Amino acid sequence: MPLDLHKDTDINFDDEFNDTEYDPLEVKPISKKNLVIFFLVDASGSMSGTKIGTVNTVMEETIPELRGVGGATTDIKLAVMTFSTGFEWITKEPISVDDYQYWTRLKANGLTDLGEAFTELSKKLSRKEFLNSPSLSYAPVIFLLTDGYATDDAIGGLEQLKHNNWYKYGLKIAVGAGEKFDKELLEKFTGNPELVFTAKNKKQLAKLVKTIAISSSQIGSKSMTLTSDDEIQEVMPEDVIGTKEKELAENIKNTIKDDDDFVEDFDVEDGWDD
Repeated sequence: MPLDLHKDTDINFDDEFNDTEYDPLEVKPISKKNLVIFFLVDASGSMSGTKIGTVNTVMEETIPELRGVGGATTDIKLAVMTFSTGFEWITKEPISVDDYQYWTRLKANGLTDLGEAFTELSKKLSRKEFLNSPSLSYAPVIFLLTDGYATDDAIGGLEQLKHNNWYKYGLKIAVGAGEKFDKELLEKFTGNPELVFTAKNKKQLAKLVKTIAISSSQIGSKSMTLTSDDEIQEVMPEDVIGTKEKELAENIKNTIKDDDDFVEDFDVEDGWDD
């Protein structure tokens, strides 16, 4: 008789995660899982005005739409950090979208200490810090938004972050606002050029932030399924995240490909004033 297995293959991460000890077919009890979405927002001086204002407006509109996205089985939480001269956690700990009543409007000034932000994020991606839920957890979603180049050692900070297992298997996506941002660095951050997007004007920025927030919530909280006709096949964590990355990239591209705000040839420099 054919063997038909439908098992949850998402990872119950911890700080000492070792994929050689991970059994993707292990039966787990049904419980409400946690998905933390990290927003890393550039709040340097170049973001002041239309850019940071657009982020504030679209997040105020988007948070209510995230409620219920995970259904009865997933508690979606938000963790928001800004980086400029140093960094600041807007949320002192991850907050459930059901309890996130008011978006704190961000202000922009100062430098772009992205390396320091990467180092701090690595500290919080831990069972001892922001991922300390007693229940099972999906790998986190990490969304980076910037409009410029780092003013500190971003590569050094990123190298430290890359040693973090939550980061390795998390969904990472980035948006560059304008044309003067470090695309190469964002591609290194995501590890996938298909998950780096450009916003040439405020309409594109608003659409991308909203689309990414909702799509990443839906896909990040989705369990992978394993089916085999004749034998148990090993499923590694990187296969799970690879599948989710592909689905997220395709989802976003399909959403914006026929949108007039993206197909029109906007002038980049004038796009923030329309």
